[in-house]
Amino acid sequence: MGRPGLVAVAIVAALAAGGPVRTCAAKETFVSLGTGEMDGLYYPVGKAICKVAGPDLRAMEIRCSPETTPGSVYNVDAVESGELELGIAQTDVELEAYRGIGPWQGRAVSDLRSVLSLHSELVTIIARANANIHAISDLAGKRVNVGSRGTGTRATWDSMAMELGRDRMPARLTQLRADEVKSALCDGDIDANLLIVGHPSPSVAQQLTACPSNFVAIDGAFADKVLLTHPFFVRGSIPTQLYGISQDIPTVGSRATLVTSAAMDARIVAAIAKAILAHVSELRTLHPALARLTAERMVQPLPAPLHPAAAQVYKDLGLLK
Repeated sequence: MGRPGLVAVAIVAALAAGGPVRTCAAKETFVSLGTGEMDGLYYPVGKAICKVAGPDLRAMEIRCSPETTPGSVYNVDAVESGELELGIAQTDVELEAYRGIGPWQGRAVSDLRSVLSLHSELVTIIARANANIHAISDLAGKRVNVGSRGTGTRATWDSMAMELGRDRMPARLTQLRADEVKSALCDGDIDANLLIVGHPSPSVAQQLTACPSNFVAIDGAFADKVLLTHPFFVRGSIPTQLYGISQDIPTVGSRATLVTSAAMDARIVAAIAKAILAHVSELRTLHPALARLTAERMVQPLPAPLHPAAAQVYKDLGLLK
């Protein structure tokens, strides 16, 4: 997939206080926020962020623009290159980029900076009911969609697969887009689909109602290994009552993070951080996955250091010492 289109009238200008941003009419500054695919969760979350922060930012002649992208890995690389000012990424992806492991082996993104934490995300595997897949070990010999390169889902799968072992690996991996998965699973073209998502998820609900399907548990020794090798992963459970299922499904997960570059203009970062936290209560109403956000959780420790401008905002608000 090519680079996401940015605002046509934007030009790149170097501000004295920081890195490249886009300006219009020499006044209004356009800040592009990399999200994910249109049918995924990151895009509506990015739209929600720009919506709640928009009025405060416009008063400072800053315009927030959510952009569709392939996802976490792409967003980190685009923030590093300066193509995007901000991006949403999974904490496990952020950690690998900052440390120079996984897809960034030997080329650490040392200038990556955190802005704030967003919703929790759980590794969610949905299998066709007649595929007889109930635990992650049952994926052996099956056909599993794990997302395309550039997505956080694919990066997480690649990391988790190292703990599976060859004898439990799927027979075939596919890289379907989000809008292709439902029919592929119901038609029998794949046996299971892996996604990293906050719950409740409309896409998960749609899949479960499209044809007989079930969640796949991630627990036991496999979950222990994943948690040991992924410091920002935690145990979790899919709240299946949200989908009319009585028993929660154990799994692992991380959080979504808003990231930027150390070179990003401090004035812009401070304005965005302050505007988002000023409207957390409204943000919670714009998507079910954001319903449990609190200011305190949003400034919790993250893999990459906080951008100094964001850190100062949180100190001024009494959220950090």
